[in-house]
Amino acid sequence: MTDLPFRSASEQVAEMRAGEYSPVDLLEAHLDRIDTRNDRTNAFVTIVQEDARAAAREAEAAIENDEQVGPLHGVPVAIKDLVPTADVRTTFGSKAFAEFVPEESAILLERLREAGAIVIGKTNTPEFGHKGTTDNPLFGPTHTPYAPGRTAGGSSGGSAAAVADGLAALAQGSDGGGSLRIPAACCGVVGLMPSFGRVPVENRPDGIHHTPFSQNGPLARTVEDAARMLEVMADPHPRDPLCLPDDGTDFPGAVDRGIEDLAIAYSDDLGVFTVRSDVREIVDSAVDALAGAGADVAASDPEFEHSREAMLDAWRTGFRVGLAATNAGFRREMGIDLVGEYRVETTPELVEHIEAGENTGALGYKRADTVRTAVFDAIQDTFAEYDLLVTPTIALPPFDSAILGPTEIEGESIDPLYGWFLTWIFNMTGHPAASVPAGKSEEGLPVGLQIVGPRFREDRVLAAAAAFERAQPWQDDYPR
Repeated sequence: MTDLPFRSASEQVAEMRAGEYSPVDLLEAHLDRIDTRNDRTNAFVTIVQEDARAAAREAEAAIENDEQVGPLHGVPVAIKDLVPTADVRTTFGSKAFAEFVPEESAILLERLREAGAIVIGKTNTPEFGHKGTTDNPLFGPTHTPYAPGRTAGGSSGGSAAAVADGLAALAQGSDGGGSLRIPAACCGVVGLMPSFGRVPVENRPDGIHHTPFSQNGPLARTVEDAARMLEVMADPHPRDPLCLPDDGTDFPGAVDRGIEDLAIAYSDDLGVFTVRSDVREIVDSAVDALAGAGADVAASDPEFEHSREAMLDAWRTGFRVGLAATNAGFRREMGIDLVGEYRVETTPELVEHIEAGENTGALGYKRADTVRTAVFDAIQDTFAEYDLLVTPTIALPPFDSAILGPTEIEGESIDPLYGWFLTWIFNMTGHPAASVPAGKSEEGLPVGLQIVGPRFREDRVLAAAAAFERAQPWQDDYPR
């Protein structure tokens, strides 16, 4: 049973239905591994052991009674600690919410449970998901399983580390600037940010939407598993006015398609980022594998109208306003103010973001939207000519967990918070984007390949990711 945690979720579902082992067996194998491994990565911050065991017993009985079961029946799943979970502590990585227990669960959690998934616990995140690494004043840092002491990325770092280390078969994450794709790259897993509106959001403090940039999505060890989880999470909901209608897309079915008819643009730096040379070489090789799988690949950079700094400032403006709105909701409804009485306990960078958001006027916000529109147009121009765009996910392999981020790459000074990931561009535009394992550095650290598709074409992203997975499989690479 020691290898059960590294079976894919799709294999686990089929094997449990065939009676090779039970949901109880599978859960206990994961709990045993959490007992022995979680201290290395700090992936989980809350384990709901007894609730999970009760759910596993129910799942086992359903199979024994030959009942109709869901597509994730019996599969252990991790949930990021930004997602409300009824009757289970949800801290947001914040000391202000160290003992907060919501009364209701998020839509996506309900959907996962309806599909038969067994929630095993909550995973670590930076405070309110405000940065691309995972550490917070409440629980400390999360590390990649490949090298404890190196960052797992963020903000879904706990979820990515849990999946990579066999502590959960699948995990939910969210992505407001790369928070699914960055940790996927750092932990060597698959992370998919869907098109804006694909996965509904209902717990939005501003009455319309949680932030103008963030989406929930899956983290998995295989592309097929990510597609299977997305199938469960997607579809409209009456409480989200911006969710997409059901367009009939078959996400799992996309995995078996080839890419022989696809034209792919490859940009090794999006024309505006600095990327470490060894990462470029690894991603170059990955792109060659896509060409070997039949795609027509050509070098092409998006033609952005603005500088990287101007685009980053526009993205950061929207992100900060969203955080300020969240804090205003807490202040109004719960009497909690992260920049007031909890200022000392709150991460300094988060305080800075909230206050900057509070001080952003209407004209500043609209100026940011103007830049965002120009970024969207540039990416749309790329997709007028190409079917997909591929890039490195982040500019360097995982770095020391104790630092905020690198201050320079290849001799160029960069913003340590946001200057090293090539992901936030696509949060501005709403295009679906995935990170898959591209290879490893000389130090044995994972490097990610980012695959971006036209709006609403997650199926095309999944098809390319799966074709690459067949050409360059990574299933045997995970730390055991």
